[in-house]
Amino acid sequence: MVQPDLVTGVRAASRELVRTWGFLGRSVAGTDLPGSAVHALIEIGLGTGVSARELCDRLRLEKSTVSRLLRSLAERGLIREEPSAVDGRAKKLFLTAAGRQTLDVIDRTAAAQVRDALDRMDGPAQRRVLHGLQDYAAALCPMGQGRKGEQPNYEILRGYTDGLVGRMAEIFAVRIQPIYPFGRAFECKVARELAEFMERAERPMNGTWAAYLGGQIVGGITIDGENLGHGRAHLRWFAMAEAADGQGIGKALLRAAVAHCDAQGFAETHLWTLKGLDAARSLYEREGFALAEEFTGDQWGASVTEQKFVRAAPTQTSAQSSGRASSKTSATRA
Repeated sequence: MVQPDLVTGVRAASRELVRTWGFLGRSVAGTDLPGSAVHALIEIGLGTGVSARELCDRLRLEKSTVSRLLRSLAERGLIREEPSAVDGRAKKLFLTAAGRQTLDVIDRTAAAQVRDALDRMDGPAQRRVLHGLQDYAAALCPMGQGRKGEQPNYEILRGYTDGLVGRMAEIFAVRIQPIYPFGRAFECKVARELAEFMERAERPMNGTWAAYLGGQIVGGITIDGENLGHGRAHLRWFAMAEAADGQGIGKALLRAAVAHCDAQGFAETHLWTLKGLDAARSLYEREGFALAEEFTGDQWGASVTEQKFVRAAPTQTSAQSSGRASSKTSATRA
């Protein structure tokens, strides 16, 4: 049984969080927007387009409420609607340039608020806050959504399977091109390099995992334990189809890859990505990856900000990790 004083304490702390974050006022996170609008912009800005129906599920709001909210954001020039790249009959929501600027303000304000609070704690306390909030949020999930003991309806399998290379190249193209229209060169590079890797995927240091939903491949990830050398693993080709969004599949794939790196004794795991893929970045940081480098490149014909993230093995200290030399290579190595 949960003790009454614990319930009272959690309720009091929750009220204080809501007040401190400004959700009782008319504006939140450095904007003149209500909390629902701020959350909508965050969700729309996370991926490569979200439908109004998906937004209802994520915000847990009624369809009529979300319709009014989206109409208000569109009138302010913060969002736009486009046909889905997968199904032209469906509509997807994207941020406009003004919407992206507003989201940048939200992110900076919220990040500064969290950072200032965490700076007052030591490292172990910071991690307790993160894990405690994650566990509490999961436990608050409504009945029918992630209930304790409920079996996931997806499957993560290791190793190559027929069609994996082509399917992953397709997922990358469909999910990345609306944000960064690199053209066919990007899809060809993914397919070519992934095909080369599959010839050695079964070697002990390497690994590839695919997620299946309804018998279809909806995501994948690989660990190349050879191409960086010096005790470093390279996390590559991590992508999920739209059908996998919001089901914990990305987290499961990433954890499978990270567990392999730890089992193989890699001192560090490196990955390269593009700035703006915020949903993926959130997953990386939850698994211990930290931004190590950020630089601008134009090898795809457009100027983009590339990012390198590094995760030290659990037995490595931050000082040891930061002292290792690392080569500065392109985010589009995969």
